[in-house]
Amino acid sequence: GNLEDYEETVKKAKEAWKVWADIPAPKRGEIVRQIGDALRQKIKVLGSLVSLEMGKIFVEGVGEVQEYVDVCDYAVGLSRMIGGPILPSERPGHALIEQWNPVGLVGVITAFNFPVAVYGWNSAIAMICGNACLWKGAPTTSLVSVAVTKIIAKVLEDNKLPGAICSLVCGGADIGTAMARDERMDLLSFTGSTKVGKQVALMVQERFGRSLLELGGNNAIIVFEDADLNLVIPSALFAAVGTAGQRCTTARRLFLHESIHDEVVAKLAKAYAQVRIGDPWDSDTLYGPLHTKEAVKMFLDAVEHAKQQGGSVVCGGKVINRPGNYVEPTIVTGLPHNAPIVHTETFAPILYVLKFKEEEEVFAWNNEVKQGLSSSIFTKDLGRIFRWLGPKGSDCGIVNVNIPTSGAEIGGAFGGEKHTGGGRESGSDSWKLYMRRST
Repeated sequence: GNLEDYEETVKKAKEAWKVWADIPAPKRGEIVRQIGDALRQKIKVLGSLVSLEMGKIFVEGVGEVQEYVDVCDYAVGLSRMIGGPILPSERPGHALIEQWNPVGLVGVITAFNFPVAVYGWNSAIAMICGNACLWKGAPTTSLVSVAVTKIIAKVLEDNKLPGAICSLVCGGADIGTAMARDERMDLLSFTGSTKVGKQVALMVQERFGRSLLELGGNNAIIVFEDADLNLVIPSALFAAVGTAGQRCTTARRLFLHESIHDEVVAKLAKAYAQVRIGDPWDSDTLYGPLHTKEAVKMFLDAVEHAKQQGGSVVCGGKVINRPGNYVEPTIVTGLPHNAPIVHTETFAPILYVLKFKEEEEVFAWNNEVKQGLSSSIFTKDLGRIFRWLGPKGSDCGIVNVNIPTSGAEIGGAFGGEKHTGGGRESGSDSWKLYMRRST
């Protein structure tokens, strides 16, 4: 789409909102329920398309559509529960009411790595709150954006509602910039890099708009000497190698207590060697290609920097000689916790393994990076677990115990602190970000 298309789409979406805002919230929930059902019917074919266009393995593609379905189910229940309290008034015969209203038009800019789920989290919740949506997906996954929008549009139109309630403009930075600067965007939800997210935030703030940011992560797993290694090895593997290291929740740093460091590295390297690499559409494949040629170059540059800064490549580190953007899942040891490359989020399957001695230092190292998305510890010590969850523990939005950094539940609020942007999507009370409060 060009800027003229964008202009026309915003006008149509704003018109459609007038219809949608008048529909009672539980009835809006019924429409979202039907969207969930329509996605269920197309789950395998849509999952295949995600796999084809993004490059993730087929089961992950299907899993991502399932996440949208699950959020629809969640939103249906939520449509009967959103609202504010009636508070005690200090004046006789008066009522003090908190009324929640939709913000209006929600702009949603999503990234290539979850081309269905992230839009699903935003649109299902935004819709039951009474908002219209205007989506700009990643330019490299536009087929998925079109397919999802067609599925939604059919449900809306079958219910005699304007399809423009969920509008789509495919495009690049020109459309994204227009959305950020546009006062008609009552909320702009942006998922992407910290670098671009900062530009978006400044443009939205300049017009006193509202933004919801889901940016980068430099997530750590911390393994203490009392950890169950049967849990640690598959968890670290899944978190570092899943989606070829292209999740915002991917584990990029693995802190190992010095007493178990060598044992865990040896076991992990053995597990890495067994990862089945191949065509994402093949049901045996666990690990597919990176999304773009640029990602391959970033991977190679990061490995080179890691070596220059004193790291040893235990396994991987090279491009795989086959068609497609395939690289070897990589483990690097021997770097200090604060090496510049360790503090850089590289969107590729590189895991930096780092040694620590005691709890206090490693909690500080978890928190010393700019981002604050996801974090995990593996331990059986109950006191330590509660310190980790407490005020001097992890400073991340997602704090795990004995499970990996990736894979969040839709029922909780998803998002992170610091350079991750501070936004929250999906469950808990994230719905409040899509509404405005009148007292």
